[in-house]
Amino acid sequence: MFQKILIANRGEIALRVLRACRELGIQTVAVHSTADAEAMHVRLADESVCIGPPPSRESYLNIHQIVAACEITGADAIHPGYGFLSENAKFADILAAHNITFIGPSGDHIRIMGDKIEAKRTAKRLGIPVVPGSEGAVSDEKDALRIAAEIGYPVIIKASAGGGGRGMKVARTEDDLLVALATARTEAGAAFGDDAVYIEKYLEKPRHIEVQIVGDGNGKAIHLGERDCSLQRRHQKVWEEANSPALNAEARAKIGEICANAVADLGYSGAGTIEFLYENGEFYFIEMNTRLQVEHPVTEAITGIDLVHEQIRVASGGGLSVTQDEVRFHGHAIECRINAEDARTFVPSPGTITHFHTPGGLGIRVDSGVYSGYRIPPYYDSLIGKLIVHGRNRVECMMRLRRALDEFVVDGINTTLPLFRDLVGNIDVANGDYDIHWLEKHLAKAE
Repeated sequence: MFQKILIANRGEIALRVLRACRELGIQTVAVHSTADAEAMHVRLADESVCIGPPPSRESYLNIHQIVAACEITGADAIHPGYGFLSENAKFADILAAHNITFIGPSGDHIRIMGDKIEAKRTAKRLGIPVVPGSEGAVSDEKDALRIAAEIGYPVIIKASAGGGGRGMKVARTEDDLLVALATARTEAGAAFGDDAVYIEKYLEKPRHIEVQIVGDGNGKAIHLGERDCSLQRRHQKVWEEANSPALNAEARAKIGEICANAVADLGYSGAGTIEFLYENGEFYFIEMNTRLQVEHPVTEAITGIDLVHEQIRVASGGGLSVTQDEVRFHGHAIECRINAEDARTFVPSPGTITHFHTPGGLGIRVDSGVYSGYRIPPYYDSLIGKLIVHGRNRVECMMRLRRALDEFVVDGINTTLPLFRDLVGNIDVANGDYDIHWLEKHLAKAE
């Protein structure tokens, strides 16, 4: 087991990893920008190192500074959390060259799954169902028109190197396609430095289902069920739950087995998530995230398995702590991502939190790195906390969530808490009757 782990992140995920390390008896090193000098992860870590000024590229994305902090403190491993350098293959390679363990998959696996086209090819080879579409990047307009005619309109154009909705356009006709192709390429080139795009069949009312896997790097892997992340705004997840209201036990076991077998064949090490669109009983591969997900706590709630413990255990050579036969699913869990944003306009709301009170009681978990008097800096992601609620079934979970949201207090800044108070009382959400387009339509009606 590791003696000391440097946590190359900030906010609630840095605290999440720190707590797991403490439970395992591992010393922790926090890194921080000058803007985060008073952050909770800095206060609670055994050691801390300032790695630069507020801009992420000069601090949390500064590989040289992070490696130097690791060497200065004698840390033998780095946990990247999510975001920042968590899916940076170059970072993983550099750490390996410095004999520092990267708590995550190999640089090669990050590289394969980070390229959407290569990821789709790999998924298809491993037996994972994929969306009909181009085999690789689209070469020109003629190629795009041919592919679209073969798979049928509507189609969606996606950036090969990106995510978050950038370089993503829907086309319903040939004329739409030519405009969308040019626009998607321009956006992809500006956002990712790579204008390669590919085409897939566009599904009209799919759900977003993702399967949590963990591999030991030696040909063994397990799945920990699925999460439903269909409530999204601009391709960004807002509300996640496990299990999905749309799946039964048979469908869950089938897709879980496919994913576990695939990552075992790949020799994958650590936690990962295979994401799908799900429509009319069929799964279609979107991408694989080679890191811990923001929404991992709902999986922990229904399985009782600590995913960060598993990551650390696998990275240290200890293998998986459970077999697939030992995994059990209990009840239902929902996570709400609480952001420092206006609940109507979603404009960021940095500033000082004058009062912060979290709900408690059976089945309530709050992952947050803020406190009363903490100043939200304007430089980073607006996520300030996650409310995770667990119940014996979905009805109990929703009732508990309603109560927890009523208790949650964040004063001094705008937050998205009012949005969740609205959603928990909505009949479609209560019935689990929604798809990836539902939330944006709901918000448009409210304007």
